[in-house]
Amino acid sequence: MTRKRRRRPAPGTAPGTIVVDPGAKKPILRLFSYDGTGIEEMPETDVSSIRKILGRRSVTWVNVDGLGDADTILALGEVFGLHRLSLEDVASLHQRPKVEDYGQVLYLVARMGSAGERYESEQISFFLGSNFVVTFQENPGDCFDPVRERIRRGKGQIRTAGASYLAYALLDALLDHYFPILERLGDRIEELEREILDHPGSTVLARIHAVRRDLLHVRRDVWPVRDALGVLLRDATPLIPPETRLWFRDLQDHAFQIMDMTETSREMTAGLVEAHMSSVGNRMNEVMKVLTMIATIFIPLTFIAGVYGMNFRVMPEIEWTWGYPFSLGLMGIIAFGLVVWFRRKGWLGGH
Repeated sequence: MTRKRRRRPAPGTAPGTIVVDPGAKKPILRLFSYDGTGIEEMPETDVSSIRKILGRRSVTWVNVDGLGDADTILALGEVFGLHRLSLEDVASLHQRPKVEDYGQVLYLVARMGSAGERYESEQISFFLGSNFVVTFQENPGDCFDPVRERIRRGKGQIRTAGASYLAYALLDALLDHYFPILERLGDRIEELEREILDHPGSTVLARIHAVRRDLLHVRRDVWPVRDALGVLLRDATPLIPPETRLWFRDLQDHAFQIMDMTETSREMTAGLVEAHMSSVGNRMNEVMKVLTMIATIFIPLTFIAGVYGMNFRVMPEIEWTWGYPFSLGLMGIIAFGLVVWFRRKGWLGGH
């Protein structure tokens, strides 16, 4: 599988320059605007409509699917007062998960994982303001549908809480999405463990290393998010009031759990490699034992055949009618005796 090349601004480009991938999908803007009394939802909208509706209700959430239009990204930045450097990071999809405080807006980068045959992830950018949340993602499709349903149905306190609680809910959905990913990786580890015991081989070892690589990517994606949440909890900001900070502390606990599960799974894969090498070595020892026993049986038989093959003046098998039967019988008795002895030693599964 080839890795996607991330487009970056050319060296020497002015800070804040937005460079988008020509092959990226065109942005699709989805809007939720709500408060305790009602909700307005626009599955597809544009920047001008967002400008009109912004501030009409207590919280506005704009989700952008696709980063293939720099003008749209800039226009949204103008509407919500987003810093030009943060917009540059939105379009640069190689960003490490982090959090940055731009005064009136918090900017947080995280990665949303998905596990098929191989673990993959995409960059999600979060902007948190006093009354809005803006999220940017590379492709349509995400793990935020449960949050959307809660907004539509008014479940819990999400409709009465502020924008910071919405940011928490989205991050919580993103982190919770890693638990089924790790469970699927755990199922693959158990399957590999059974296969190692039954049919060890080079393909099994390659699959073990593939799981280890996926776990390493999960660790690289979640570890910085844990650190970013620690920064949010350590540095007070008016955008996250005290009542919401408790929820963000729960997010950090989830990140710790994910890291613990990841490290445990990585240790299990390391054990699988050792088990694989041990299993292959044991099977090789079994093969060598069988070959050694076969060679041991044939050593005396070869000696007898060699003696009979010497250039005697008078060949025994010619002068004696029972020469060949005697030699073959002697070989059979010796071979049978060796097999019985091996079995009594337990080398053939006997006692």
